[in-house]
Amino acid sequence: MPIKHAAFGLLLFLTFQSARAQESLSKDVDYAYLDKLIAVCKANYPKIKMYQAHINAAETGVKKAKLSYFDIFNFSYLYVPKNDRATPVSASFPFTYQFGFFVNIGAILQKPAMVKQAKSELASAEYDKQSFDLNMEAEVKKRYFTYIQKKAVYRVRSNAALDVESMLESVKKRFEMGQETLEKYNQVLVMQTDHAQNLLNTESEVLIAKSSLEELLGQKLEDIK
Repeated sequence: MPIKHAAFGLLLFLTFQSARAQESLSKDVDYAYLDKLIAVCKANYPKIKMYQAHINAAETGVKKAKLSYFDIFNFSYLYVPKNDRATPVSASFPFTYQFGFFVNIGAILQKPAMVKQAKSELASAEYDKQSFDLNMEAEVKKRYFTYIQKKAVYRVRSNAALDVESMLESVKKRFEMGQETLEKYNQVLVMQTDHAQNLLNTESEVLIAKSSLEELLGQKLEDIK
């Protein structure tokens, strides 16, 4: 078969392989595993822990604001021994024990506003965390899908590289038998070199995509089953 026909056939083969890879990409996605990755991210990612710490602090603030209602009231008592001649006892309250109960009217007016503010700060902290959780979930999905895509492209190019190797062997034998020109033999050599370079580039892209995903997880993918 002439080299141009072989090259054309290889081009068609790669086109079909690429199309099949695109059609089957969704089959490579494991949604149960993806949910597990999202859960791992939420458990490990430092900034998510920071937002949770803000919520915990805001919850403590609400409790403190509610307990501060007790600051409104003041209770005091005075004990005067009967035999203590040096301490005069009020004629209005001729008792050994004297008690006092006071209410801070200004504090009564302030406390509801303080509790309301503390609750607003808690709600704000919760909304911030919910928003960040959604962003992180979307980012994990994006990086996971990118990783799956790069793996699929690598698989297609790896198969294509094997086909080019096979073609090169065939053309080399034909060239050695004088049935193929040096020019066409060199063309296939160049094709084989290009595919090998593309395969290395794709492998690098797979590793980068994997590392990018693991950055959010705080763990190696191999450790997450």
